[in-house]
Amino acid sequence: MAAACGRCQGALDPEDLRCALCGLAVPEGEGSTRAPDVARAEIVRCVNCGAAMAYDARVQAPACAFCGSVTRSERVDDPMEQASHALAFTVGPERAREVLRAWLSGRGIFAPADLATNATVDHLRPLWWPAWIFSALADVWWTADSDHGAHRSAWAPQNGRAAMRFEHLLVSASRGLSYEECARLAPGYDLQRAAPAEALLSATPPGGVVERFDVQRSAARRRILDALTSMAGAEVESRYVPGSRVRNVRVSLLLQSLSTRRFALPAYVLAYRYEGRLYRAVVHGQDERVVLGESPTSVWRVLGVVAAVLLAVVLIAWIVSLAGG
Repeated sequence: MAAACGRCQGALDPEDLRCALCGLAVPEGEGSTRAPDVARAEIVRCVNCGAAMAYDARVQAPACAFCGSVTRSERVDDPMEQASHALAFTVGPERAREVLRAWLSGRGIFAPADLATNATVDHLRPLWWPAWIFSALADVWWTADSDHGAHRSAWAPQNGRAAMRFEHLLVSASRGLSYEECARLAPGYDLQRAAPAEALLSATPPGGVVERFDVQRSAARRRILDALTSMAGAEVESRYVPGSRVRNVRVSLLLQSLSTRRFALPAYVLAYRYEGRLYRAVVHGQDERVVLGESPTSVWRVLGVVAAVLLAVVLIAWIVSLAGG
C-alpha cells in the first residue's frame, strides 16, 4: 500500500520530500517513502541538446540519438527517476521507413519534386522517451464576466464552484524531443496497454535507446498545475459560465488527489540525407499517422510561386487599367 500524508492523507510517491497536496514535509523514518538506496545511473549525455540516455555497450558510436552530436559519459550521484511503465512498439522499423517516404512525398509545393525518391535514410533508431502521467481531482473556484443578467450594462460578474476530474495528463520529461514534438506525439499512445517497464525495456533492440528522466517530480508538478489551471479555465468558459459572451475567466484550484506514474513512450528518430545535408524526423511508435520533422525547401519552387503571384498582380492591374480607360 502506498504511503499517505499524515495531515491530508494524500498519496505519497517514492522520493517525495513534501506532500503534493498540502505541502507537509515527509518525515524521516515513520511513513517516509524515501529510498536512499536507489541505484545511481551511468548515462551518456549529449553536449548539444542535453538529452540523457541510459548507457548501453551495444551503442557503439558516441552520437546522440536525437540530434547526432557527440555524447559524453556522466556519473550521476543523485538518484534518477526510473520509468515504472512502458509501451511497446506497434509500428515496426521497416514500416517506419515507409511512413517517412510517404511523409516526404507530401511535403507540399515548396518541397523539391524528387525529395521522396532521392532522400536516403542515414539511420533509424528506436527510442523510449520519458514522461509523467498525472491524474487529479480538484475543487475549482471561478469568476468571470458575461452578458448573462447584464441588463443595461454590457457585462455582469459571475462566479461559482465545480469539482473537476482530470485523467491521464502527460508532462514530458524529455530533453531530446522538444515540448511541441512531445505534445503532438502524446495523443497517439494507448496508455491502457502499458506493461512493467523493467521487463519491456530490458529487451531493447540493438541500437535502441532509453532516455532518462531529466525533469524531476517537483518540476513536473509545477508544470501539471499550470496545465490543470489552463484546462480548468477552458472547461469553466465552455460549460459553467452562463451567457453567450464571456471574458476575464479566473480560476483557483484546490487539489483533492494527485497521482503520478512514470512512463517510457516509443518513437523512432530517423536521420535522412538530401543533396548532402542531414535532416531529422520522428515517427510515432504506435500511431504511424504521426510524423514530425524538418524537410528541405526548393528555392526554385519558391521563386516560381513568387513570380506567378507577381505576374497575376500585373495582369489584374493591366485589366483594371484597360477597363478604366
